[in-house]
Amino acid sequence: MLSLHTNAAALTSQNAVGSTQKQLSTSMQRLGTGYRINSAMDDAAGLQIATRLNAQTRGMAVAQRNTQNGISMMQTAEGAFSETSDILLRMKDLATQAADATSTSKDQTAMQSEFDALGQELSNIMNNTSFGGNKLLVGGTLAASVTFQVGASSSETMAVNQTANMTALDTALKAVSTNYTSSAAAGTELTGGGANAMIDTINTAIDSVGTVRSALGAASNRLDHIYNNLSNMSTNTTQAQSRIMDVDYASETANMTSKQMLMQAGTAMLKQSSSMSSLVMSLMQ
Repeated sequence: MLSLHTNAAALTSQNAVGSTQKQLSTSMQRLGTGYRINSAMDDAAGLQIATRLNAQTRGMAVAQRNTQNGISMMQTAEGAFSETSDILLRMKDLATQAADATSTSKDQTAMQSEFDALGQELSNIMNNTSFGGNKLLVGGTLAASVTFQVGASSSETMAVNQTANMTALDTALKAVSTNYTSSAAAGTELTGGGANAMIDTINTAIDSVGTVRSALGAASNRLDHIYNNLSNMSTNTTQAQSRIMDVDYASETANMTSKQMLMQAGTAMLKQSSSMSSLVMSLMQ
């Protein structure tokens, strides 16, 4: 029907152009940002899922750093205990030599001097080894139970409790040398016939160091496996998030081209629809 008041063709073309323009703008926005979802309007459910995946991925990234820091802390303790073992082995050598009948009292006194110095260094290592500004061994972090956050959720933790082993080690080292607790006077461990008994005392301390080292080594290995698992999960979670959020450039470019052609066609038809009023006027001439 020809009418001066209503141009149905123009209205239809106008609606088509408006719809196409909106779709074209969406395609251009996606291609410009690289994301398929730029607001909740694009895909509300997808955005919610992607946000949860992003939170998990970021949490796992922090947890990976936590595991590395934990390994570094225990490696620092391991280095201190390695030196402690070397010192105890040297002290055992001195005790074994001092216990022999060929060692004179002057020899034993000289050995005791070195023994005392080693005892002082044991105290220095155990009391002053630190990590990140905090004491690590006696009276420090490893003297109590420590908990590592090794995942993105509150339940993903790892506890390392060396309290009993550290207490036993501290007691064993106190029995080895009086200079472990006080350097005010010379010790008597290797003089006066006590060198032979000191051999077993030092062996006990060496075993105590080994107990702590083995436990820390096991904990470090576990943290290493946790790190590898987190890395694997983070990779897959990131890929899952990408499949939801990222735009497929090949598909979206083709979609934009299609909308551009429709936009041109709709604009041309909107222009042609204005000629309908001219047809009405021609009938009246």
